[in-house]
Amino acid sequence: MTDAELVERARAGDQAAFGVLVDRYQHVVVRAARAVVGQSEEAEDVAQDVFLRAYRRIDGFRGEASVKTWLLAITWRQALSHRRSIAVRVRRFISTGDDEVFDPPATARLQDQELADRDLQRTVARVVRTLPAKYREALMLNATGDHTFDEMSQALGVPAGTLKWRVSEARRRLKEKLLKLDLF
Repeated sequence: MTDAELVERARAGDQAAFGVLVDRYQHVVVRAARAVVGQSEEAEDVAQDVFLRAYRRIDGFRGEASVKTWLLAITWRQALSHRRSIAVRVRRFISTGDDEVFDPPATARLQDQELADRDLQRTVARVVRTLPAKYREALMLNATGDHTFDEMSQALGVPAGTLKWRVSEARRRLKEKLLKLDLF
Protein backbone atom coordinates (compact mmCIF):
# COMPACT_ATOMS: atom_id res chain seq x y z
CA MET A 1 0.00 0.00 0.00
CA THR A 2 1.27 3.50 -0.78
CA ASP A 3 1.74 6.18 1.86
CA ALA A 4 -1.14 8.17 0.33
CA GLU A 5 -3.48 5.19 0.66
CA LEU A 6 -2.39 4.64 4.25
CA VAL A 7 -2.97 8.31 5.07
CA GLU A 8 -6.48 8.16 3.60
CA ARG A 9 -7.28 5.04 5.58
CA ALA A 10 -5.85 6.61 8.76
CA ARG A 11 -8.02 9.69 8.17
CA ALA A 12 -11.00 7.38 8.01
CA GLY A 13 -10.09 6.04 11.45
CA ASP A 14 -8.07 2.96 10.49
CA GLN A 15 -5.49 2.79 13.28
CA ALA A 16 -3.78 -0.21 11.68
CA ALA A 17 -3.04 1.89 8.58
CA PHE A 18 -1.37 4.53 10.73
CA GLY A 19 0.51 1.72 12.47
CA VAL A 20 1.97 0.71 9.11
CA LEU A 21 3.20 4.29 8.63
CA VAL A 22 4.78 4.17 12.09
CA ASP A 23 6.52 0.89 11.26
CA ARG A 24 7.67 2.28 7.94
CA TYR A 25 9.17 5.50 9.32
CA GLN A 26 10.01 4.87 12.97
CA HIS A 27 13.74 4.38 12.35
CA VAL A 28 13.85 7.60 10.31
CA VAL A 29 12.09 9.59 13.02
CA VAL A 30 14.26 8.19 15.82
CA ARG A 31 17.49 8.90 13.95
CA ALA A 32 16.44 12.47 13.17
CA ALA A 33 15.43 13.01 16.80
CA ARG A 34 18.74 11.55 17.99
CA ALA A 35 20.57 14.05 15.79
CA VAL A 36 18.98 16.83 17.84
CA VAL A 37 18.70 15.42 21.37
CA GLY A 38 21.76 13.19 21.32
CA GLN A 39 20.54 10.29 23.42
CA SER A 40 18.67 7.22 22.26
CA GLU A 41 16.22 7.23 25.16
CA GLU A 42 15.36 10.88 24.62
CA ALA A 43 15.03 10.24 20.87
CA GLU A 44 12.57 7.41 21.55
CA ASP A 45 10.48 9.76 23.71
CA VAL A 46 10.50 12.38 20.97
CA ALA A 47 9.49 9.75 18.39
CA GLN A 48 6.48 8.76 20.48
CA ASP A 49 5.45 12.40 20.71
CA VAL A 50 5.94 12.84 16.96
CA PHE A 51 3.72 9.91 16.03
CA LEU A 52 1.06 10.95 18.53
CA ARG A 53 1.10 14.47 17.10
CA ALA A 54 1.03 13.13 13.52
CA TYR A 55 -1.92 10.86 14.32
CA ARG A 56 -3.86 13.72 15.85
CA ARG A 57 -3.07 15.97 12.88
CA ILE A 58 -3.41 13.47 10.05
CA ASP A 59 -6.32 15.48 8.65
CA GLY A 60 -3.94 18.43 8.27
CA PHE A 61 -1.55 16.50 6.03
CA ARG A 62 -1.97 18.15 2.63
CA GLY A 63 0.15 15.77 0.60
CA GLU A 64 2.32 18.57 -0.79
CA ALA A 65 5.34 16.75 0.60
CA SER A 66 5.90 13.07 1.21
CA VAL A 67 4.78 11.50 4.49
CA LYS A 68 8.44 11.01 5.33
CA THR A 69 9.15 14.73 4.87
CA TRP A 70 6.06 15.68 6.87
CA LEU A 71 7.16 13.41 9.72
CA LEU A 72 10.69 14.77 9.50
CA ALA A 73 9.43 18.35 9.88
CA ILE A 74 7.35 17.37 12.91
CA THR A 75 10.32 15.47 14.35
CA TRP A 76 12.69 18.36 13.95
CA ARG A 77 10.36 20.83 15.66
CA GLN A 78 9.46 18.36 18.43
CA ALA A 79 13.11 17.43 19.09
CA LEU A 80 14.18 21.08 19.29
CA SER A 81 11.33 21.77 21.68
CA HIS A 82 12.29 18.73 23.75
CA ARG A 83 15.92 19.84 23.90
CA ARG A 84 14.88 23.33 25.04
CA SER A 85 12.63 21.89 27.74
CA ILE A 86 15.50 19.77 29.08
CA ALA A 87 17.74 22.83 29.21
CA VAL A 88 15.04 24.75 31.09
CA ARG A 89 14.65 21.94 33.64
CA VAL A 90 18.41 21.75 34.17
CA ARG A 91 18.67 25.53 34.63
CA ARG A 92 15.73 25.47 37.03
CA PHE A 93 17.35 22.67 39.07
CA ILE A 94 20.67 24.48 39.21
CA SER A 95 19.10 27.80 40.20
CA THR A 96 17.03 26.33 43.07
CA GLY A 97 20.06 26.00 45.27
CA ASP A 98 19.23 22.34 45.81
CA ASP A 99 22.32 20.73 47.34
CA GLU A 100 21.65 17.34 45.78
CA VAL A 101 24.62 16.34 43.67
CA PHE A 102 24.41 13.93 40.77
CA ASP A 103 26.67 10.98 41.52
CA PRO A 104 26.66 8.49 38.66
CA PRO A 105 27.02 4.83 39.55
CA ALA A 106 30.51 3.37 39.39
CA THR A 107 31.32 1.68 36.13
CA ALA A 108 33.88 -0.86 35.14
CA ARG A 109 37.24 0.52 34.06
CA LEU A 110 37.27 1.19 30.34
CA GLN A 111 40.13 0.11 28.14
CA ASP A 112 42.52 2.89 27.12
CA GLN A 113 41.33 2.91 23.52
CA GLU A 114 37.65 3.04 24.46
CA LEU A 115 38.41 5.90 26.82
CA ALA A 116 40.31 7.76 24.12
CA ASP A 117 37.48 7.16 21.62
CA ARG A 118 34.89 8.48 24.04
CA ASP A 119 37.03 11.49 24.81
CA LEU A 120 37.36 12.18 21.09
CA GLN A 121 33.59 11.78 20.60
CA ARG A 122 32.91 14.23 23.42
CA THR A 123 35.40 16.70 22.00
CA VAL A 124 33.90 16.48 18.51
CA ALA A 125 30.38 16.81 19.95
CA ARG A 126 31.49 19.87 21.93
CA VAL A 127 33.03 21.42 18.80
CA VAL A 128 29.88 20.66 16.78
CA ARG A 129 27.84 22.47 19.44
CA THR A 130 29.94 25.59 18.87
CA LEU A 131 28.82 25.80 15.24
CA PRO A 132 26.05 28.32 14.54
CA ALA A 133 22.63 26.64 14.78
CA LYS A 134 21.87 26.82 11.06
CA TYR A 135 25.06 24.92 10.23
CA ARG A 136 24.84 22.52 13.15
CA GLU A 137 21.23 21.55 12.36
CA ALA A 138 21.99 20.98 8.69
CA LEU A 139 25.07 18.90 9.51
CA MET A 140 23.35 16.77 12.16
CA LEU A 141 20.30 16.09 10.04
CA ASN A 142 22.47 15.20 7.07
CA ALA A 143 24.60 12.93 9.26
CA THR A 144 21.64 10.65 9.97
CA GLY A 145 21.85 9.56 6.33
CA ASP A 146 18.10 8.93 6.17
CA HIS A 147 16.96 11.93 4.19
CA THR A 148 17.49 13.51 0.80
CA PHE A 149 18.41 17.16 0.58
CA ASP A 150 14.93 17.88 -0.79
CA GLU A 151 13.32 16.25 2.26
CA MET A 152 15.64 18.05 4.65
CA SER A 153 15.11 21.39 2.91
CA GLN A 154 11.34 21.05 3.21
CA ALA A 155 11.64 20.09 6.88
CA LEU A 156 13.92 23.01 7.69
CA GLY A 157 12.19 25.46 5.38
CA VAL A 158 15.25 26.40 3.30
CA PRO A 159 16.09 25.76 -0.36
CA ALA A 160 17.99 22.53 -1.06
CA GLY A 161 20.93 24.46 -2.50
CA THR A 162 21.20 26.53 0.65
CA LEU A 163 21.04 23.41 2.77
CA LYS A 164 23.81 21.74 0.74
CA TRP A 165 25.96 24.83 1.22
CA ARG A 166 25.25 24.85 4.97
CA VAL A 167 26.32 21.21 5.29
CA SER A 168 29.49 21.93 3.32
CA GLU A 169 30.21 25.03 5.37
CA ALA A 170 29.57 23.16 8.63
CA ARG A 171 32.03 20.45 7.59
CA ARG A 172 34.62 23.06 6.61
CA ARG A 173 34.27 24.91 9.92
CA LEU A 174 34.31 21.66 11.90
CA LYS A 175 37.47 20.50 10.14
CA GLU A 176 39.10 23.87 10.77
CA LYS A 177 38.30 23.75 14.48
CA LEU A 178 39.47 20.14 14.81
CA LEU A 179 42.73 21.00 13.04
CA LYS A 180 43.33 23.75 15.60
CA LEU A 181 42.86 21.14 18.34
CA ASP A 182 45.24 18.83 16.46
CA LEU A 183 42.50 16.19 16.16
CA PHE A 184 42.29 15.90 12.39
